[in-house]
Amino acid sequence: MLEISGLSKVFNPGTINEKLALDDISLHLKPGDFVTVIGGNGAGKSTLLNCVAGVYRQERGSITLDGQRIDRLSEHRRARYLGRVFQDPLMGTAADMEIQENLALALRRGKVRSLRWGVTGKEKQGFHQQLASLGLGLEERMSVKVRLLSGGQRQALTLLMAILNAPKLLLLDEHTAALDPKTARKVLELSEQFISGLGLTCMMVTHNMRDAIAYGNRLIMMSQGRIILDVNGGDKKKLTVEELIQMFSTKSGEEVMSDRMLLG
Repeated sequence: MLEISGLSKVFNPGTINEKLALDDISLHLKPGDFVTVIGGNGAGKSTLLNCVAGVYRQERGSITLDGQRIDRLSEHRRARYLGRVFQDPLMGTAADMEIQENLALALRRGKVRSLRWGVTGKEKQGFHQQLASLGLGLEERMSVKVRLLSGGQRQALTLLMAILNAPKLLLLDEHTAALDPKTARKVLELSEQFISGLGLTCMMVTHNMRDAIAYGNRLIMMSQGRIILDVNGGDKKKLTVEELIQMFSTKSGEEVMSDRMLLG
C-alpha cells in the first residue's frame, strides 16, 4: 500500500543550521499494516509523516501509495488519499462550526463541490450512527459548536473525520500525547477499532513504548533520521519495554533515551 524508497530530507541546506532529518529511508507497508513508529526527540518520526502527507518535500527518494507516486502531488491533492490526526486536538476541526458541519466537510474532502451548501437529512442519519460509535454522547449534540467540546471529544471527532472516507493511509502523529491518560486510552481504543474494522493501513507515531508494543502488528524504531529496528508479528507481541530499551541502545549506540520514551 505504501512504498517509501531512498527518502532523504534536509532542513536549512547549505547553512550553518543544516540538519539531515531523514537519511535514505526505505519502508514498505502492506495493505492493512498498522505500524507504530517510536524514537527519541529529533529521530525523524514526525518529519517522515510530514513528507508522506506533503507538508515537506524531500530532497531525494520517492513515495508511492497504492501504485501512485504521491510525492509528485501537492499537499491538498494528497489529502484525498490520506487521513491524519495531529497531536493538538485543536488542529483537526473547525472550532466555530457545528459537529455535523465538520463531518460534512470531511465527507466532501477531495470531491468536487458545488455552490450548494448544507447537511442533508441522509447525511445527518449517517453522522448520528457514526458519532454513536464513539460512545461519547456526541450523536445527541450534532448542532453544538466544536469549540465547546473537550480536548478528548475533539480528538475523537477528528479521528472519525479522518476515517470517514476510508483513506488509503491513516497517519496518527502522537494523537493522544496532549490528552489525560484515561482519555488517551479511550482514543487509542477507538483508533484500533476503526483501523481493524475498516482494514485501514496506518502509521502511528508515539513516544509511549507500551502503546507502541500493545497496538499494531509492526513496530519501527527511528534514530537520527534512520530506521534502526523493524519488528513485526509474533516477535512484536512478545516484546517488553525493557527489551525495547536494550534493542534501542544496541542498535543506536546511545545509552540514554529521552525521558518521554522511558516514562511512556
